[in-house]
Order: sequence, then C-alpha cells, then structure tokens
Amino acid sequence: MSLAQAAFLFGASLLAGAVNSVAGGGTLLSFPAAIAAGLPPIIANATNAVAMVPGSLAAAWTYRRHLTRLERLTALLAIPAVAGALLGAAILRRTPQRVFDGVVPWLVLGATVLILLQGAVSRRATPAAAAGPGRGMLAVVLVLQFLVSVYGGYFGAAMGIVMLAFLGHLPALSSTGRLDPHQMNAVKNVLAVVINGAASIDFVVHGLVAPVPALLMSTGAITGGVIGGRLGRRARADRVRILVVVIGFAMTGLLAWRRYG
Repeated sequence: MSLAQAAFLFGASLLAGAVNSVAGGGTLLSFPAAIAAGLPPIIANATNAVAMVPGSLAAAWTYRRHLTRLERLTALLAIPAVAGALLGAAILRRTPQRVFDGVVPWLVLGATVLILLQGAVSRRATPAAAAGPGRGMLAVVLVLQFLVSVYGGYFGAAMGIVMLAFLGHLPALSSTGRLDPHQMNAVKNVLAVVINGAASIDFVVHGLVAPVPALLMSTGAITGGVIGGRLGRRARADRVRILVVVIGFAMTGLLAWRRYG
C-alpha cells in the first residue's frame, strides 16, 4: 500500500467515524475506500468490520446511562445477535469472490435507501413504542434480531436503522412502559458492538483481515468519532444524511460499473 493510499484510507475512515457519530452510514464511505485502496471486496468488508468496532464501542459507552433497567433485555437480544453475526460471517467466508463482487452494488444500494428512509423509519417506530404492545412482540423481535445480525455479519451497513425500527415495538420493561428514542439507541449501540465484534473475531481467526489497513481505518474512525462528537451539536444530522445518501448512490454506480461495465 502506497503512502497516498494509506492517507486516503485514513481520511475516508475519519470521515466515516464522524458521520457515524452524527447521522450513521459511515460504512458507505469506509468500505468503498478500502476497495479503492486496493483491497479485494471480501477482505475490504472484513477489514472494515474490524475497524468500525472501536467506534461502536464509543457510541455504546456514550449511551450507557440509558441502559438502566434494560440490561436483561439487551442481554437477551445479544444471544441471537451473536448467533446471527457468526452465521453471516460464515456465509461471507463461503461466498465466492465473483459472487460477492456482483452482490456488493446491491448491498450498498439497499443500505443507501435505508438511510434515505431513516426519518420515515424513526417516525413509524416511535408511535409503536408509545403504544406499548406487550411482551408477546418479544419473540418476533428476537427472530428479527437474528436476521438483521446475519446481515450485519455479512455486510452490516445501515443495520442500526433496521434495529431501531423493530426495537420501537418493544415494551421498555420499566416504569415508563415503552422504549424512548435514547433507550432504543442505547440498546442498538450495544447490539452493534456484539454483532461487529462477533463477526470480527471470526474474520480475524480465518485470516480475512488486512492488519495495516485495519489499524489505519480504526485510528481514523476513532479520530473521526471524537471530532464528530464535538461538532455534532452544530452539524444537522439530516444534512449529513443527505451527503451520505448522495455518496452512497454514487458508490453504487461506481461499484456496479466496476462489476458489470
């Protein structure tokens, strides 16, 4: 890897960390950057997953006080999260490079559309949470958590948006009788650590992670997360999200051209 490629990868990961701290969707920046830096798509995907773990940890720590009285619920959801992440990582390892090359543009497009619709997802989740539908929904959410974790272990971009959508249908198991947005974010952040962490361990054990790019990307993501956290009050999340969506659609086009052109 040349010095220019290393600088580009660090800069893209820094921007991804900052975007994640403000609006989410940073993987749509860091993953294509890893490919542009010369990593094969599967290696780029695995390396990106490892690099984003520190950022997920930081986000989970920031929201830790909102987990009060939700520890049992979070631990319960962590079980299908680990199982799904390991399955998703195993599927990725068994996916031929040519097949993954063909799937990647569609994964990026799907994640971009999810980010574009994030506002609508949030509006749908909040009234459902307020309604407090009861604990019968828990079994459905456990299944959904497993499925989204399979996706998270395989690719993972925008999985937090999907988790927020179904977490909005859970009772809080607390005096409020519902999960408020901060509680949903707190649980989602912890589950993101669990999913990324489980998949990352699998990728490292099976030699899918490029060490030097992973270190560069991790450092960039942490730095960007700190900067983004400090500037987050000034930056409007909706405007950052628009920028991510524009980049996501552009990356979809470039990746599709690279594969099919």
